[in-house]
Amino acid sequence: MSAGLVFLIVVLIAFAGFVVGRRRALATAGGDPRKLHSLPGYYGQTVFIFAAAPALLLLVVWMLAQPFYVENRTSGLIDTADIAAGSSRDLVMADVRRISGGIDTLVAIGGQSEADIATMDAQEVDVRKLLAGVGVALGSDVNRSVFEAAKSYRGTTDTMNLIRTVLVIIASLAGAAYAYTRINPEYRARNVSEYAIKLLLIACSSIAILTTVGIVLSLVFETYHFFQLYPAKDFFFSMTWNPQFRGGSDLGILPLLWGTLYVSFIALLFAVPIGLMAAIYTAEYASPLVRSFVKPAIEVLAGIPTIVYGLFALVTVGPLLRDYFAQPLGLGNSSSSVMTAGVVMGIMLIPFVSSLSDDVINAVPQAMRDGSSGLGATHSETVRKVILPAALPGIVGAILLAASRAIGETMIVVLGAGAAAKISANPFEAMTTITVKIVSQLTGDTEFASPETLVAFALGLSLFVVTLGLNIIALVIVRKYREQYE
Repeated sequence: MSAGLVFLIVVLIAFAGFVVGRRRALATAGGDPRKLHSLPGYYGQTVFIFAAAPALLLLVVWMLAQPFYVENRTSGLIDTADIAAGSSRDLVMADVRRISGGIDTLVAIGGQSEADIATMDAQEVDVRKLLAGVGVALGSDVNRSVFEAAKSYRGTTDTMNLIRTVLVIIASLAGAAYAYTRINPEYRARNVSEYAIKLLLIACSSIAILTTVGIVLSLVFETYHFFQLYPAKDFFFSMTWNPQFRGGSDLGILPLLWGTLYVSFIALLFAVPIGLMAAIYTAEYASPLVRSFVKPAIEVLAGIPTIVYGLFALVTVGPLLRDYFAQPLGLGNSSSSVMTAGVVMGIMLIPFVSSLSDDVINAVPQAMRDGSSGLGATHSETVRKVILPAALPGIVGAILLAASRAIGETMIVVLGAGAAAKISANPFEAMTTITVKIVSQLTGDTEFASPETLVAFALGLSLFVVTLGLNIIALVIVRKYREQYE
C-alpha cells in the first residue's frame, strides 16, 4: 500500500475519532455540555490528535529510514567480483534499482506473474532485452548476483511497505482508543488540545530552519561523495569545463564561476542606478497621481516570467547589441553574449531594487526631512545627505536581494548568454553560469553515482557559499552605517 493511501486512512481514522470522541463527551455529561470541563469539540480534538500525530510521525520516520535499510541489506548481496572495472558499488546499485523498477513494470502490465519473476534467473532469460522492452535502461551487463539483488530489493521493499502500513494503522487506532478511554467530564481536553496546537505552531515555525539545514546537509553529503570520485583540486582550480559521461571529464568550476559573476555584475550595473533613481523619484519628487501610476508600472516587471525575458533577450536584445555594438566594434558576431543576458536580467531586477528602496526611503522619519529643511538645505541636499544615508541599510538589503536573484537566474542565461563555459573579459562573447550547468548535468535519466552527475551538488554548494559571502559582507556594511546614523 502506498504512503499516500496510508496517510488517507490515518486521516479518516482521526476524523472518525473526532466525531466519536465528541459524542462520548456529551454522553458522559448526560447531554449537558455545561457539566464538561471543556467544550465538546475539544474532546473530539484530543482523539483526533492522538489518532493522527503518533501515526503520521511513525510514517515519516519510516519513510526516511526505509531506503537506507533496504539499500544496505541489498548491497551486501552483490559480489565484489561482479563489479566491473571502472565501475563502483553505487553504479551497480543504480542498476539494481532500475531492474527492480522493471520487475514492478513487468508485473503491472501483466506480462509476467509474480511467480515467474521470482524464479527468473539471469542465465535463463535475456534480462536486458526483457527490461528494455519496458523502457528500463541499464548501465552494465546484468549478471546473476545483480539480478538476485534486484529481486531481493523489490521483495524487501514490498515487505517493509506492508509492515509500515500495519504498524501505522495500529498506531493510529491505538492512539484513538487511548484518547477515547480518557474522556470524562473532568478531563482537561482543552489544555491537551491547546498544548498540541502550540507544538504544531512550534513545528511550523521550525520548518524554515529545518529546511535550510536539510538543504545544506544534502549538498554537503553529496559534495563529499563527489570529491571521493573527483579531485577537489581539479574542481576548484581547473580552467576547463568538459564533462564526458564516458570518462575523461574535466570539471573545473572557474569558467562557470566567472560567467556567473560577470553576468550578475552587468545586471546589477544596469539595475541598481536605474532602480535607485526611480525609487528616489517616486518617493521624494513624484506627485501622488504620478506615483500611483509609475510605481505599479515598474512592479509589473517583477511579474513577467523569466522565460519571457529569455525570449526577449534571444529575439530582440541580442540581435540589437550584435548589430549596433559588437560587430561595429569588432567584438563578436553572436547574439548570445554576457551583455545580452546581463542587460535583460538588469531589466528584470529593476523592480526588486526600486520597490524595496522606495519603501525604505518612505520609512525615513519626516522629522529628519523637516530638520534638514529647517537648516536651509535644499531638497536634493536633503535627499543626498540625510535620507539616503539613513535609508542605506535597507537599500543595501534591496541590492543584496537583487544580487541573489541574479546569481540564481537560469532561463535568461540559457537563452541570452549561451552555454559556452570559458573565461573571457569580452562581454559580447557567449558564456554560461553555474545554475545553467546544474540543470544540464541533471537533465535526463540520471543516477547520482557518477562524478558528472554529482558535480551538480558541488556546484550548488559553491553557489551557496558565494551567496552566503555576499550576505555576510552586506551585514557588515549595514551594521557599520546603522551605528553611525542611529
